[in-house]
Amino acid sequence: MSVAAPYKLVVGAPPLDDYLRLRRDSGLSPKQPEQGAGAIAGSWSACHVVDADGTPVAMGRTIGDGGWYFHIADIATDPAHQRQGLGRAVVEWLVADVRARAPQGAYITLVGDPPGQRLYRSLGFEDVAPSLGMALPPE
Repeated sequence: MSVAAPYKLVVGAPPLDDYLRLRRDSGLSPKQPEQGAGAIAGSWSACHVVDADGTPVAMGRTIGDGGWYFHIADIATDPAHQRQGLGRAVVEWLVADVRARAPQGAYITLVGDPPGQRLYRSLGFEDVAPSLGMALPPE
């Protein structure tokens, strides 16, 4: 869960403007500032990676009830910094944080979009078949 120089892993969410930029630039759905602010404030934990200039270039967060259910979300890496192990380091840190602070038996989930599925499987995440992830579309 370490990152190689010149990168540095920082505990906590990136600033709101960087959160919104990383979501958009990495291919996640763009969000409005109000949505991003709520996401950051409602996170159980978060971390991000900065480059040598201190610019956030990768991020992730965990949503959780503090008891048994934890969902990893917003794993995003700036395209110019992909293939450096930054997303892996973020997910590893988030999982380790849940394991360290949550009660034994915590259930950790995520929605694995196609670009990240190989990474998530390599970290031990498994399909939940026959269950199927479902979502209620926005109004």
